[in-house]
Amino acid sequence: MKKSGQNTEIVGDVRSISFIVPAWNEESILGPTIDAIKSAARQLAVTSEIIVADDSSTDQTADIAVEHGARVVRVQHRQIAAARNAGAKQAHGDVLFFVDADTLINEEVVQAAIGCVRQGAVGGGCRFQFDGRIPLYARILEAMAVRLYRFVGIAGGCFLFCTREAFDRVNGFDAQLYAAEEGAMSLALRRLGRFVILRESVRTSGRKLRTCSLREILTPIARIVFHGTRYLRNRHGMEIWYGDRRPDHN
Repeated sequence: MKKSGQNTEIVGDVRSISFIVPAWNEESILGPTIDAIKSAARQLAVTSEIIVADDSSTDQTADIAVEHGARVVRVQHRQIAAARNAGAKQAHGDVLFFVDADTLINEEVVQAAIGCVRQGAVGGGCRFQFDGRIPLYARILEAMAVRLYRFVGIAGGCFLFCTREAFDRVNGFDAQLYAAEEGAMSLALRRLGRFVILRESVRTSGRKLRTCSLREILTPIARIVFHGTRYLRNRHGMEIWYGDRRPDHN
């Protein structure tokens, strides 16, 4: 068995892959995200597609997606789990990659993911790093989160992959959850089979950590810890994920 990080030839049962990017008012950052996906996919010996699930955007998100070569699926959910499911419904790939609109992936992480699928994994995630300058407390949270996710065996929301078959068997992301849907999805996939956390990493935006206060960051996390899924089933108090975009001067 090859370790993730080695160059794995993509042949056989994985014939095509789909990248699904949920987006809401992401005109300022979506272009580089799609370009990074295209660059990674260009090196693969399989066909690929990029689907942007444009969820109620009021800016030029959809236009930018098309300009950069993605296919746009327009939805009106204002919920990331439902947007991801809508994109997946239109996807044709044997393996589905869910990539946040503010996340830059690379060839190494995609190759490693598909290598693990060929070796029997039903899905997985990877390490992540925040871009730019973020507060010290955020660096501490980042280090803790990366280790915790790997220890518990769940994927960070910015990058999750799974086989089409596994996605269908767990009925996709839980559309009743307004946050932490990637954790629920990870656990559901783990019940099906091997779920891996890759050594490779992606770079995701630290804009929330730069534009929100420590209190704004910790309050919803504390509510999730103390109230569990009951809190996650309501958009109220979820402004860190569903509030208006704030200027990021990084």
